[in-house]
Amino acid sequence: MIRSASPEVLDALATALRLDDAEREHLHTLARPTPARRRRRPRPQRVDPATWRLLDTLEAACRPAFVLGRRLDVLAHNRLAGRLIADFRALPAADRNQARFVFLDPHARELYKNWTAVAADTAAMLRLDAGRHPDDPALGALVGDLSIHSEEFRRYWSDHKVHQRTTGTKDYHHPLVGDLTITYQALTPADDPDQTLFIYDTEPGGPSETSLHLLAQWNEPAADNRISRNSGKTE
Repeated sequence: MIRSASPEVLDALATALRLDDAEREHLHTLARPTPARRRRRPRPQRVDPATWRLLDTLEAACRPAFVLGRRLDVLAHNRLAGRLIADFRALPAADRNQARFVFLDPHARELYKNWTAVAADTAAMLRLDAGRHPDDPALGALVGDLSIHSEEFRRYWSDHKVHQRTTGTKDYHHPLVGDLTITYQALTPADDPDQTLFIYDTEPGGPSETSLHLLAQWNEPAADNRISRNSGKTE
């Protein structure tokens, strides 16, 4: 049984299977003994004030940034991230979720130039979260809802792949500023290991940087596209 295997055996198995870091972690998570005690409902996640200030600083530097929590819930984003991706603040709290956006919002298929790769990674990120929180009822409900409404999600979910974003690039086709390529870095706040801060950047002086500046200067009727500090939490 995998749950009786030692960490050394698991590491050897991961090496033999050529697993990456996320897959290796997922293997160890699945093999970890499950306590017999009754699990408590997870506490609502809140974004630390220091992270909010960092989002403001990145906004001033013309850098989109956002925070994902458990289940890929969007806990916060600065205004530029809302303009680039989606204004999650304007959505009902239950819909502020990256996986829901990718698989159920038609805009996502137009926004991501390589939607297939983004969708596959999103399902794999959700699979990694499921390994960490196997008894999360909200996660089970999300997976069930996505499985009902998205054939692509069912296919990617059945692949049982896991993925953890650290750094990389992503191509967008934005309806206002056209094509742009961003690089991203994923950071974990010290106060909550289940939160991930994503910071977007572009090549200095390149066309994508120009596009971001144009997007930042775009006048819109909404006063602030950022999720409010009072509502930036989820269970």
